[in-house]
Amino acid sequence: MINLVLFGPPGAGKGTQSEKLIQKYGFVHISTGDLFRWHTKNDTPLGKRVKEIMNSGALVPDEITIAMLKEELDKNPQAKGFLFDGFPRTVPQAEALDAFMKANGTAIHHVIALEVTEEELRTRIAKRRTIENRADDEEEKLNKRITEYFTKTIHVLPYYKNLGRLNSVHGIGNIDDIFINICTLLDKK
Repeated sequence: MINLVLFGPPGAGKGTQSEKLIQKYGFVHISTGDLFRWHTKNDTPLGKRVKEIMNSGALVPDEITIAMLKEELDKNPQAKGFLFDGFPRTVPQAEALDAFMKANGTAIHHVIALEVTEEELRTRIAKRRTIENRADDEEEKLNKRITEYFTKTIHVLPYYKNLGRLNSVHGIGNIDDIFINICTLLDKK
């Protein structure tokens, strides 16, 4: 089993690269953003709470996010591996994920950070906004999410670096070239 965290700011290409990695390696994809959107779309009790929080541009509290992730892992006991997209966002979340994975006899093996400039992020998200019309891509919410990433979430990277699990990949350029760079990292470890 190989477990991977794909890390990067909003618009870095995590969703795009996740699809390609899932196809190649057979990972079970766990995207907190997708989970939040599913719960809000299906108007679950959790979804109502998540929607209110997301509409304010804030991050969903750790206990809600971790509970959703545990549920997803428990649904897939025969998985070849898990690809976490958009989680963890804080060091306490990373520690909680490590503890949960260890309790289940596994670990987070790789953390791939997609490096993309803020200018490129804004260009990509503006394009995505017109195509997908995602509520979380509205300008005010986007500004909060980008600020949140660069002031808080980015601090998770040193945690994984200290554990020897962090690799960075230049996330600007041809999608297939970025994918090849990620696969090269995964295949040599």
